[in-house]
Amino acid sequence: MGNRNRIVGLVVLCLAVLVPAAVAAAQPSYVALGDSYSSGVGTRVFYNEECSRSPQAFGPKVAAARGYALSFQACSGAKTTDVNSKQLGTLSSGTSLVTITIGGNDAGFSNVILNCALYYFTCGGAINEANSFIQTKLPALLDTTYNNIRSKATTAHVVVLGYPHLFTSDGRTCNANFLTSSNEKKLNETADKLDAVIKGRVEAHKFTFVDPRNAFLVHEVCSSSEWLNGQSNPLSESYHPNVSGQAEFTTEVEQVLP
Repeated sequence: MGNRNRIVGLVVLCLAVLVPAAVAAAQPSYVALGDSYSSGVGTRVFYNEECSRSPQAFGPKVAAARGYALSFQACSGAKTTDVNSKQLGTLSSGTSLVTITIGGNDAGFSNVILNCALYYFTCGGAINEANSFIQTKLPALLDTTYNNIRSKATTAHVVVLGYPHLFTSDGRTCNANFLTSSNEKKLNETADKLDAVIKGRVEAHKFTFVDPRNAFLVHEVCSSSEWLNGQSNPLSESYHPNVSGQAEFTTEVEQVLP
């Protein structure tokens, strides 16, 4: 009887171990790629690692809400070349969902914004340079990255998010920096050019484009209900979605999922 009880106990123990493993294996796979807008810079809460990945970013929130097994690869400062070389390793034919924000750093958009906030006289030239890059060089870079994603994640639903306007439509200024209403409006126009190029390449690859601009209206920097940080300390947190902004990204991604 004692041996029989021990055998039954071992069977129960094995089932207790195997059932959770089977459940975990059944979870659909989700890989979150991209730059600081995907990693969660701006939320001020991060895991203890160098890429500034945040539990408040939309990737972990979508995964938790939808029951995905998440591979969180997004990294602050990433360009398309970084995604290609460092972030695609966990993609496979079994990947169910891929999300990505990318292109802003290639165009130097973050640096342009900080340049304009810190040094008024170089702002116009920096904006023009970014606009030229977006139109002439960014499309090919996006195509390469999107092709690499599809070659590995052959059946995944790929969702590409654009970038919101950072500033109000009337160019409202606040805080201590060198941003002017005129340059804020020009920076919003640059964001429009960036989103237009991204959307065009996304549609060419038959991915899903999420445009956050309408949702972020009246929630830009210097609005009464900001979903984006203005110039901040540390400076790296500046001009990125805060916790509320990432919550909105979460909602927008979930709305395009089956």
